[in-house]
Amino acid sequence: MDREFVTIAGFSALFLMMALRVPVGIAMAVVGIGGFGAVVGMEQALRLVALSPLSTATTYHLAMIPMFILMGAFATRSGMSRELFRAAETWLGHRRGGLALSTIASCAGFAAISGSSIATAATLTKVALPEMRRVGYCDSVSSGVIAAGGTVGILIPPSIVLAVYGIITEQNIGTLFIAGLVPGLLAVALYMLTVSLIAHLRPASMPVGTRHGWGEAFAALRSVWAIGLLFVLVVGGIYLGVVTPTEAAALGACGALAIGLARRRLDRKAIMECLVDSLRVSVSIFVVFMGALLFSYFLAITQTPQNVADYLTSLPVNRYVIMLLILLLYLVLGCVLDSMAMVVLTVPILFPVVTQLGFDPIWFGVMVVVAIELGLITPPIGMNVFVINSAQKDIKLTTIYRGVMPFIAIDVVRMGLLLAFPAITLFLPSLM
Repeated sequence: MDREFVTIAGFSALFLMMALRVPVGIAMAVVGIGGFGAVVGMEQALRLVALSPLSTATTYHLAMIPMFILMGAFATRSGMSRELFRAAETWLGHRRGGLALSTIASCAGFAAISGSSIATAATLTKVALPEMRRVGYCDSVSSGVIAAGGTVGILIPPSIVLAVYGIITEQNIGTLFIAGLVPGLLAVALYMLTVSLIAHLRPASMPVGTRHGWGEAFAALRSVWAIGLLFVLVVGGIYLGVVTPTEAAALGACGALAIGLARRRLDRKAIMECLVDSLRVSVSIFVVFMGALLFSYFLAITQTPQNVADYLTSLPVNRYVIMLLILLLYLVLGCVLDSMAMVVLTVPILFPVVTQLGFDPIWFGVMVVVAIELGLITPPIGMNVFVINSAQKDIKLTTIYRGVMPFIAIDVVRMGLLLAFPAITLFLPSLM
């Protein structure tokens, strides 16, 4: 069959199935097998089905994904997220907007042991939202802070999305993790600046919290040693070259388990629940990844990435205009797809474009994640917003979206800074 026709038919079928709420991994697998078979024959396509999923599931680098997820599960079940918020609250809670600042700081800390925005938003909804409501924060501000703060979960290392990007593009995952650190801290700083501005302009929306003594503050700070230790083991080990990212993930999971057992916060039942929850999340990610691999064969046989790259690079415009269009595409897709689906669906197509235009692949990986972060809170379908709404059903979606609007604006500023000054992203990796 004509390859252009197959390409158009394949993408039409893919978007139709996604609109019908077919799981993204299944939809990509069906289109990949059908499209590949339409070009070279179904016998060859079915042979891919027999071999490709097994080779994907046994890929060494993918082992880090369930390990990082398990580390986050052990850490959450051990109460580390609550301790982190408590420590931040004792230091910042007495200021106007202090609980919101504490929430953002807690999101950053939890991101260092989670790697997932959805997990970060869900956890802080349970921990921080009741406290902000008790003090008298308006729902739009409190929910907006949690939704925006949760987005740093996929940028501050270890990041599952950056790991998947590295596997797809064959980039060094450790370098990607380190590259995401400064942009992630920049996000935290800008979010805190936004909270301070809101507190100044609308003081009634952010009441002053309780002031704690120095003794209580230092005692709370001592309780977060476990998170610091895990961060040093994982990110410090990768930066110093002591361990590979996969080894660091295993080390982090074992470390979180050991800490939970030593502090008597994990029993046999809790460990089994963590294993089961991690297995569910890992399987869903692996299904998406297997579907993406089958879909990549369809892209390769129809030469879609090469055709898209040739078309975009031939446009008589500056390469930064093309990059802006790519980032805009991610913002639009973020309204209808989750972060993992966006990466596995678009990166195989757009990565050749980026490399032909001369952009650094490590920098592009971070920019993709920053764009995905913004998509997680952008109307009409922001995944973090829906996570908060499902956990706290009395807060309307419109209320949450009203609260995230200032953070969307500051995220656009951050994206502009990273686009204009790539050194912000590439400085730390250059020291490795």
